[in-house]
Amino acid sequence: MVEHHDGRGILYPTRLPTFHRQPAPPDLSALIRWFWIPQWQLAPGRTSRQNVLPFPASNLVVEPSGVALSGPTTGASFRDLRGIGWAVGALLRPAGIASLSADPSGIADAEIPFHAPELNREVADAMSDPPDRKSAIEGFVSWAEIHLGPPDEHGLLANTMEDLIASDPNIVRVEQVAHELSLSVRGVQRLAQRYVGVPPLAMIRRYRLQEAAKRLLEEPSLTIANVAADLGYADHAHLASDFRRVLGFTPTSYRRESSPD
Repeated sequence: MVEHHDGRGILYPTRLPTFHRQPAPPDLSALIRWFWIPQWQLAPGRTSRQNVLPFPASNLVVEPSGVALSGPTTGASFRDLRGIGWAVGALLRPAGIASLSADPSGIADAEIPFHAPELNREVADAMSDPPDRKSAIEGFVSWAEIHLGPPDEHGLLANTMEDLIASDPNIVRVEQVAHELSLSVRGVQRLAQRYVGVPPLAMIRRYRLQEAAKRLLEEPSLTIANVAADLGYADHAHLASDFRRVLGFTPTSYRRESSPD
C-alpha cells in the first residue's frame, strides 16, 4: 500500500514549494489515493524547477485556469513554477481512472483539458485569498462522490495489482504478479492496459526506480550496489542504466546533487 506520506517520486524535496498531501476519505479510497496541494509564491523573475518521477497513475488536477486529466507518464517530468500559484490534484487509483477514461494508455504522457466547471469553481473559490486547503479538498471530495462511479470487480483487482507492485520490492517480473493474482501474464497485461495505461513491467520498473532514488537520497551510508541488490537489479550497472535512461543522470550524480552539503 502507498501511504500519503510516501516520499517516492519527489526527486528534490528541499526544492518543493509549500506542499500538502491528504489521504482520500474511506468511501473514496478505492478511487483516489490522495489529494495533493502545492502552493508557491516566488519573487519576480525567479523560477523554481520541480523535478518529479511520477507514480504510474493518472491525476485529475485543478488550477486557476481550469481542470486537466494527466495520464500516466513513461519518464520523469518537470515543471517550472513562477509568480504566485497553486494546484489541487487527486492521484487516481486504477479503479478511479476507469470512471474518467476508457483508455488511459491513450493519454499517457499527456495532459488534456477536462470539462468540470463545478469542480473548478468550488476549488478555486476555496483557494482564493486566503487559501483554505481543507475546504478545497472537501469540495473535490463532494464532486468525486457524485462523478466517480463505484469500482467494478476488475477495477478492484487492478487496485490489488497496484498495491502488490508498489509495496513488495521483491516483485521484479510480471510472472510474479500473475502468480500472486492467480491470473495469466496476458491477464495482468490486459488489466494494466485498461486500468493504468502502461504495461505492468513499466509499473514494476517505475516503483523500483522511485524506491532506488528515495534510498539514495535518505540513506547515504548505503552503496549504490547495495541499493541495486536490494531492489532486484542484476547489478550496479543495470540500476545506473535505468537512471540514465529515465532520468538523464547517474545515481552517483543524483546523490551528489541531492546532498545538503
